[in-house]
Amino acid sequence: MNMPLAKLKAILLYFCANTDQKFLGKVKLMKLFYFLDFTHVKKYGMPVTFDNYVNLEHGPIPSTIKNLVDAACDDADNSVLADVIYCERSEESMINRILPKRNFSENDKKYFSKSELDVLEVVCMRFGARNTKYIEDASHKESPWKKTKLLDNIPYSLAIEDKDCVVSREEISLFAKIYSD
Repeated sequence: MNMPLAKLKAILLYFCANTDQKFLGKVKLMKLFYFLDFTHVKKYGMPVTFDNYVNLEHGPIPSTIKNLVDAACDDADNSVLADVIYCERSEESMINRILPKRNFSENDKKYFSKSELDVLEVVCMRFGARNTKYIEDASHKESPWKKTKLLDNIPYSLAIEDKDCVVSREEISLFAKIYSD
């Protein structure tokens, strides 16, 4: 993941502030990150988090972000995310709800470009009030998940296969080369 930790924290707080918290579990959170990154790739040629995505049964997940969120749920006291989120396990729903420790602030906005804020807003408007099954099903309709096998890494370049992609394969490849060096 080629992104400052402060920016990751700001994204987490944004998602917490702009989604229905009764539906915000770890699986849905991972799909929100997927749609943030891949929607940004489709519109602007590069992701927001630069995390490595993996094809899992419930859809694509950002591997580093998932590990950090898992750590926040499993060992909250020693987590690098302990100052922004915590997990609440509901006995009846068996979901690890992701809850904020503070509100998203104007100061958090400084970590985002205009395009990133626009895509964050679009993703939250599209999925914020939806349950996990809805966003999981939506991710399964995307080419990056459909064109990879279980446990495969998902290259950002597969975003070009979706109808809503407005950038070229060359633009995506160019940004990948620039930011991987």
